[in-house]
Amino acid sequence: QVQLVESGGGLVQTGGSLRLSCAASGTIFNAMGWYRQGPGKQRELVAEITRGGNTNYADSVQGRFTISRDNAKNTVYLQMNSLKPEDTAVYYCNTMIGGRNHWGQGTRVTVSS
Repeated sequence: QVQLVESGGGLVQTGGSLRLSCAASGTIFNAMGWYRQGPGKQRELVAEITRGGNTNYADSVQGRFTISRDNAKNTVYLQMNSLKPEDTAVYYCNTMIGGRNHWGQGTRVTVSS
């Protein structure tokens, strides 16, 4: 069973930047994504990337966040720039294998105003 481990969260001021990383315990052939769940909100897709590098972003982060992956390192990244208080959330890494969702434990991002 693949394990996903996120890192890179923290506290940052409005306008600041953070880079999240998600390391998988094995080779991931499927798309990988970043989701987030803010206080009192449902979990939502932030960005996703295929193994070949095709990307998709939520409208709310388009132009500010960049997802990338290093297939050799089984790692996906989320570069977050121009952060806003509404980006405050727990960020989760995700992939689907054999029709089953796999999630990391999450990393918390807090953006202060």
